[in-house]
This record gives sequence, structure tokens and C-alpha cells, in this order.
Amino acid sequence: MNDALVPRALTIAGSDSGGGAGIQADLKTFAALRVYGMSAITSITAQNTVGVDGVHDVPADFVAKQIDMVAQDIGVDAAKTGMLSNAAIVSAVVESLKRNKIEKVVVDPVMVAKSGDTLLRDDARAALIRELLPLAYVLTPNVPEAEALSGIRITDMDAMQDAARALHAKGPRHVVVKGGHLAGAEAIDLLFDGESFQTFSSARIDTKNTHGTGCTFSAAIAGLLAKGFDVVSSVEGAKAYLTKAIRHALPLGAGHGPLMHHWMADDAKD
Repeated sequence: MNDALVPRALTIAGSDSGGGAGIQADLKTFAALRVYGMSAITSITAQNTVGVDGVHDVPADFVAKQIDMVAQDIGVDAAKTGMLSNAAIVSAVVESLKRNKIEKVVVDPVMVAKSGDTLLRDDARAALIRELLPLAYVLTPNVPEAEALSGIRITDMDAMQDAARALHAKGPRHVVVKGGHLAGAEAIDLLFDGESFQTFSSARIDTKNTHGTGCTFSAAIAGLLAKGFDVVSSVEGAKAYLTKAIRHALPLGAGHGPLMHHWMADDAKD
């Protein structure tokens, strides 16, 4: 396990003014897992449960400065990336991760918001594939993201495996293809380490309140890695945490409501 006074996890992502995804979801997840959370904000969004009304990107050099400042003073046991809006931000993040020797990096290749709004530009997608994927300790695409990054149409488990192999060949140490977008009574995620596959299954929950699921899952993996768990245990634990957060999700707003990140506190009352 981690010998630090407290496990330290850094999120490098966009800010969600509605509080359900991005930096806000990540920090809530870290806190729920008893991990000290830090943040480097890449973009500021004006959004709610219905959609994204505006995006303001933080200058790339200032994104890198945020990472440098916390890494060089507090230290980072694990990090995760979320919304990286443009190519300059991707490159700046990559250089800072290298400069600060941050090895346990969970890459959530955020491309589209739950509302359907685009969060990753075409130039950023190319830079992410070329520069960031080779640094990823764990890559966590959902089905549409895995299709976009691999060029493989995913309709079943065989295709998920093909996509995982193709993505692993681009450099990540581990690939988790999330199967929530596929049909079926269970939501099945697939982990590939370059040699073998492992699946993680949970009963599908019938709810529209799923805003921030991808952010929360990747943050939970990063938080558990920061605590010293191995990849399999971190993915398994993140899956269990996310399932409960969806089950306790909040019916706030007129669109996709947010998860309940502190469901453990509610469970303790029961």
C-alpha cells in the first residue's frame, strides 16, 4: 500500500458548473474514497443537466503550471485526465506529466458530453492518440470513444476485444472498454493488459440520471491506484463504487441528473 501520509490524486480536466461531471465529480470521488484530491483545470464550461452553453479553454501553459505546482510540492501518487479541449492543452499536459514523472495516469478520453455536446476538437483527438495514449497507465473509453479511437465498430464482446487490442497497440499499459452503451441486462466492462482479458459486470440500472459516470469511474480508478491497489482491484473497486453512485443518483434538473458520490454516507444511516 501507499506509504505517504495520505494518498494523493490529481485530476486534470474541465470544470462543470452543474457539479455533476469533470473536476467537480472527480474531487467528490476522491473525497468519498478518502484520497487527497488536487486539480488542474483545463477548461471552464457553462453547463447544466440539459447541455453545454459555452466553453472557455484555459491557456495551455497555465494548465501545465497548475500540474507543476502541485506535483513539485505536494506530490502525485496517481492522476487522471478528462476533458482536454485542444491540441495545445494535450501537449502541455503530456510534457508536464513527463517532467514530473507521474506514471500512474488514467486517461478518460472525454469527447462528448452526456447532452451530446462536443468536448474534444479534431486536432486534440489526433494529439491525444499520438502523445497521451503512450503515457496512459489505464485508458478508459466508453464504446463510442473506443470506436472513434480504434476505428472498429463495436456491437458485441468480440468487437470490444478487437478494439481493446487495437487501442493497447497505441501505447496504454491497460485498456478498459466500458460496455454501458451496449444492449443487455448487464453492463459489462472489459479490461485488457496486453495478454489477457478480464470482465467486470453489474446489473444495468434503469435511470436517466447518469451525468458524470465516465469521470467518476476514471477518478475512482485513479484514487484506488493512489491508495496502492493494483489495476484489477482498482477497476473492480471503481466499478462497484460507480454502480452504487448510479443507484443513488439524484433527480436534479430537467436532463441527465448527477450521481450521488457520497452514497456511502447514506448507506451508513440505513
